[in-house]
Amino acid sequence: MSFHEIRFPSALSFGSVGGPERRTEIVTLANGAEERNTPWADARRRYDAGVGLRSLDDIETLVAFFEARQGQLNGFRWKDWTDYKSCAPSAEPAFTDQVIGTGDGATAVFQLSKEYRSGDQAYRRPITKPVAGTVRLGLGADALVEGVHYAVDTTTGAVTLAEPPGGGAAVTAGFEFDVPVRFDTDRIQTSVANFAAGEVPAVPVVEVRV
Repeated sequence: MSFHEIRFPSALSFGSVGGPERRTEIVTLANGAEERNTPWADARRRYDAGVGLRSLDDIETLVAFFEARQGQLNGFRWKDWTDYKSCAPSAEPAFTDQVIGTGDGATAVFQLSKEYRSGDQAYRRPITKPVAGTVRLGLGADALVEGVHYAVDTTTGAVTLAEPPGGGAAVTAGFEFDVPVRFDTDRIQTSVANFAAGEVPAVPVVEVRV
């Protein structure tokens, strides 16, 4: 899959609608009980970029971005304004936000991730598109320095420590991140008259696995 490491204009994604989607297979038994299963380990997010359009200039920007990606052919980065930090939306990322691994004295590469917890249940989401310059890493209670103690691959979300952390040491991280997506259509229909009347085109965007 071809992927362009460029973010959809943030001003246009602001105000868009969308969120996580799950796939659940449900079988109803003869006694009325249900058996539920899912083939997906991770959620897939969908958005509508058309909602954020506010002017004809925005439409021109959208069309230019769409043409440069060649419709559905090439993926790109998307800022989900409701969920783009390792912490609460009102806070700033800190190196203590997420535990992404535990040292064993041999492993030096760790994948960024974010935990979603409710009650006793939790889901850990892999983060593959961190925003450059925002990743903060820690080891135990100590902050590490990027370029000295660790390096970040912003195309995969993998972080590599200069030295494998000792056994039992918690590797923590804070960061901002984008969602890897593509357009979910090969056609955008626009009309000046419709836009002036308050109608905006539907521009579906869907998360991709990278």
